[in-house]
Amino acid sequence: MKFKPEQAVKFDQLSLGEVMLRLDPGEGRIRSAREFKVWEGGGEYNVARGLTHCFGLHTGVVTALVDNEIGRLVENLIQQGGVSTEFINWEVFDQIGQAARNGLNFTERGFGIRGPLGVSDRGHTAISQLKPGQIDWQHIFGELGVRIFHTGGIFARLGENTAEVILEAMQAANTHGTLVSYDFNYRASLWAKHGGIAKAQEISKLIAPHVQIMIGGPIDFNQSLGIDLIDAKGESAADSQFGLMSQVVSELFPNLDVIANTNRDLNSASKNHYSAIGWSKAAGFAQSTISLEVEVLDRIGAGDSFVAGLLFGLLTQKSLTQALDYGVAHGALTMTTPGDNSAASLAEVEAVIAGKIGQISR
Repeated sequence: MKFKPEQAVKFDQLSLGEVMLRLDPGEGRIRSAREFKVWEGGGEYNVARGLTHCFGLHTGVVTALVDNEIGRLVENLIQQGGVSTEFINWEVFDQIGQAARNGLNFTERGFGIRGPLGVSDRGHTAISQLKPGQIDWQHIFGELGVRIFHTGGIFARLGENTAEVILEAMQAANTHGTLVSYDFNYRASLWAKHGGIAKAQEISKLIAPHVQIMIGGPIDFNQSLGIDLIDAKGESAADSQFGLMSQVVSELFPNLDVIANTNRDLNSASKNHYSAIGWSKAAGFAQSTISLEVEVLDRIGAGDSFVAGLLFGLLTQKSLTQALDYGVAHGALTMTTPGDNSAASLAEVEAVIAGKIGQISR
């Protein structure tokens, strides 16, 4: 893939999206909690954090926060993760949070037969009110330089204008040679009162022509793009679903270079079978060489960590299969620690890829 040269840019990767304060009751339940552990997290941000903290790349996040103690706590957590905070758009605090506020995400990890549970409290947040023209994308992509820009479907429906912000950013990225990564991440709850799945598909079809790296599988593309694989090819969608989907989507959007997605089979909330599949214009269909049985401590953010590993592999010019392996290993390691983000190192990721699983290090 034709990424901008590393020496010609300030950022290897830049994300656009909401960063929430995650409140984690640990092994307990939200409804009976007496204390919470605090993390930061957000689908788009988590990718940037993984690329910095685990893979050592220079990343940033474009987001918005209200300038109060909660916003400054989120900023501090982002800084601890090594992600640049220079593109945070700070909103004035009106002392009660009526005009704008910072998002909260109460999340249970789940265990065994009890699945994870998330309760978002993100209405009228600062980032949901971001409008076109507020971010100087020409400066970011044209003067500072970025190799990969990443955002997703969650941010696309946070506010009335967030899809327009995405399109504005992607168009600037395309103009300046920055490759664009997009995770469809369709969430029915976000679209329910705003046109539902029909509106999601309308917006996704405007975004897709600007993307080079798509994250999603057959269900995602059916929900986000309205692609019915049976109607598209006259074949059963059960026959090689991902391969068929890749063929259909790449024909519709010839701008695509890579499509990738995780394969996750749930034995329970605590045991997941984890692998990945992908397609590229250069290599065709590919699968990860590693397929892991993961004992899960906290699965939240594992998909974002997969994306971070995948993008690292692509940025370092590894084959699609190798990039998928980096994504699987990083995503799996993220499930073994609490919080939205991995605490893994590159050496640990590569040890998992090499089959050195669970071995003691002394």
